[in-house]
Amino acid sequence: MTAQSTPVPKFSAQRLLIVGTGALGVSSLPGWLGWLRETYPQTETRVLLTRQASTFVAPAALTAIGRSPVFHDTWPTEPQVAAPHVQLDQWADAVAVYPATFHFVSRFAIGLADTPALLALQCTTAPIGIAPALPPGGHESYAFRSHLAALRDRRNVVVAAPEPGRSITTGKLDASTAAPLTTLLPMIEELRTKLGEAGSHDHTP
Repeated sequence: MTAQSTPVPKFSAQRLLIVGTGALGVSSLPGWLGWLRETYPQTETRVLLTRQASTFVAPAALTAIGRSPVFHDTWPTEPQVAAPHVQLDQWADAVAVYPATFHFVSRFAIGLADTPALLALQCTTAPIGIAPALPPGGHESYAFRSHLAALRDRRNVVVAAPEPGRSITTGKLDASTAAPLTTLLPMIEELRTKLGEAGSHDHTP
């Protein structure tokens, strides 16, 4: 899962928002959170789960390991002093969507903003790293390829190519699993550097 022998990639973000969506791979998040705490003690993490993700991983485990309450991707029913999507947007200086389902990628790519997570991601200028996890045929489908092209046009988004994986349904290596965080984090770090350089150039007299 976390490949302890893998060299530790550089990652300088201070506040990382992890959006877990409803792919089976989200069940690995507790292990990754523990790895993040040990590897990057300077990085504070917060986890937001979609409704389907909550059926695959226990929010209690994420809260205990991450030492922060888990956010849920639903609009609050009680009056709020502050909008949750604005709080998430302004808090995070990096975002990892891990793993990202076909459905989530599609909704994000076409500009939907009907949940706190999607609205925060549509509005943030922070770097966003996406690690898709797809069913058999998903990676090669016209729809996914179109959405992938749209996301690559966004200046603050990077997408980690999924890796071959075994489908729970077919039993064959015809699915696509999310790239590990050891792959996604360096991509986010590189994007942070590029965005920072672009920002400094924008303010050059």
